[in-house]
Amino acid sequence: MKNVLITGGAGYVGTVLVPQLLGRGYRVTVYDVMYYGCELKPEPGLRIIEGDIRDTPRFREACRGMDAVIHLACISNDPSFELDEELSRTINYDCFEPMVIAAKEQRVQRFVYASTSSVYGVSDEPEVTEDHPLVPLTLYNRYKGLCEPLLFKHQAPDFVCVTIRPATICGYSPRMRLDLSVNILTNHAVNTGTITVFGGGQLRPNLHIQDVCDLYALLLEAPDEAIAGETFNAGYQNHSIMDIASIVRRVVQEELPERGEIAIVTTPTSDIRSYHINSDKIARRLGFRPTRGIEDAVRDLCRAFKQGQLPDSMTDERYVNVKVLKQRRAV
Repeated sequence: MKNVLITGGAGYVGTVLVPQLLGRGYRVTVYDVMYYGCELKPEPGLRIIEGDIRDTPRFREACRGMDAVIHLACISNDPSFELDEELSRTINYDCFEPMVIAAKEQRVQRFVYASTSSVYGVSDEPEVTEDHPLVPLTLYNRYKGLCEPLLFKHQAPDFVCVTIRPATICGYSPRMRLDLSVNILTNHAVNTGTITVFGGGQLRPNLHIQDVCDLYALLLEAPDEAIAGETFNAGYQNHSIMDIASIVRRVVQEELPERGEIAIVTTPTSDIRSYHINSDKIARRLGFRPTRGIEDAVRDLCRAFKQGQLPDSMTDERYVNVKVLKQRRAV
């Protein structure tokens, strides 16, 4: 598994993952439409293709000689999806099975699909395992879930398919997103001194960006029989939004004491997604156990703010996916 193609490899997770895989000796091809630009630097073993995953012939050609595909590309999060539902459906769903078939035709040996734990919607179950019914509340979640069986249709001894349902990712990336819960709260704590919590009681699982990158590397190395046709939850800390806000306030006050006391303000919300995912299966089968928590992510972000790596974080629209997409539509 030395030749890896990563769709969406210039995105939030991909920009951290690609250098890690290069450092492990992989040859990496990034296939990305570059809606959000590209922060990746030229390196030996790295090939960057500016391409649209809906262009199946071009994607098929990019898969030539690849051992594995890690499929990260999508219109991510609900506001971005809802901005143009038809466009989002074509990217997140319509082109998915043609991509899988194209990869298989090019003799790719392994296809790793990044779904999402938000496919569970709302659940009162104390531990949501991979067998829990999918109850997506939005079109983004729905189409993410609908792709999973399309992938497994093509599972074969020479084409290993695996799906992960990661928790909400948090932490610093050179292609930063400040529209994810932990990152949003940290940005506001650092730059306004006030954290606004929408609702507060909803349970949300989280996973540090370095841990999810470690997981993708593990999925390239795991034996076929451990992952073939399998779906894995991948989360670490399941906290309420209010608990996350409390962690953010404490860590920011420790890291940036000159900012003074940080207030937490609550307000109602229509976003009722709440679930507590269980990730025992991936620990049992693959030995994957995250080692970094929300506190680590907040400290990493505080360090990035101190070092000037996140300029104009309250006003620059490049940090918020839906705003970038709105700009593109206006052009």
